[in-house]
Amino acid sequence: MEKIAYLGLGIMGQGMVGNLLTAGYPVTVWNRTADRCTPFVERGAKQADTPAQAVSDADVIMYCFSDDAAVEEVVFGKDGILAGCNEGQIAVNMTTLHPDTSRREAAAYAEKGVKFLDAPVFGSKNEAANGGLWIVVGGEQALYEQVKPILEVLSETTHYMGGTAMGASMKLVGNLVVASQIEALGEAMTLATKAGLDPEDVLGVLHVTDFKSPIFDGVGGGLLKRDFSTNFALKLMLKDANLIAKFAQDLNVPTPAVAATREVIKAAVNKGWGEENASAFIKQLEDQAGVVVKKG
Repeated sequence: MEKIAYLGLGIMGQGMVGNLLTAGYPVTVWNRTADRCTPFVERGAKQADTPAQAVSDADVIMYCFSDDAAVEEVVFGKDGILAGCNEGQIAVNMTTLHPDTSRREAAAYAEKGVKFLDAPVFGSKNEAANGGLWIVVGGEQALYEQVKPILEVLSETTHYMGGTAMGASMKLVGNLVVASQIEALGEAMTLATKAGLDPEDVLGVLHVTDFKSPIFDGVGGGLLKRDFSTNFALKLMLKDANLIAKFAQDLNVPTPAVAATREVIKAAVNKGWGEENASAFIKQLEDQAGVVVKKG
């Protein structure tokens, strides 16, 4: 089986590495906080001291980081991936980032004879742990087909979106929909609560109508319990909202709804909720409405 280097052991990376090991792939791991590697070393993974060391003898290099700045540091920095990679390897970036970063990576890897895919993922903690992510991929289609068996270990479905940066572009398009749906649910539930409707009854209707959504079910259930434990941190949703704003501005595309949502997210992060789940920005809508919600 292909030797895999996996860099970045946040919530998403941990789940993906666990599934790669379960599938029998030999994996070398690296993370800036080194002790996050320990559970995987105990399961048979190797641990590297630097990104360059991690990728030196891998067939496939995979990584998922929090933002573009982390990718810049780990890929382009001293002892980074580019310093250690070799001709014939394949690099797969699973980070949510601006498409221009993917293009820059692709060009840099090409100079070293390394092929590149941008392959960000939809899903959060549970999907990553259970191999149920949805992966959108940009790059050469033949390369996508070559790497697809590995991606299938991590995912429910994979989707080829086109050339370099098309995976990154699709991820921002999808995250626009996610943010807008959470905003819509938050506005609706706040309005319903202030109007005297029973929130559980409201969610019961949303669950069966022609506008039902798994996001409404998942976020709504957490909202009833006042459970904002982190599957995907609100501070990362703000990072994504900022990326969407820049991406839309680059293409001169109006995105008024998500622009308004970004302001709500900013306010929620400024209240100290950035480490909580992305759904925590609904609390900002409740505050603005003067709605006090007790734990269900």
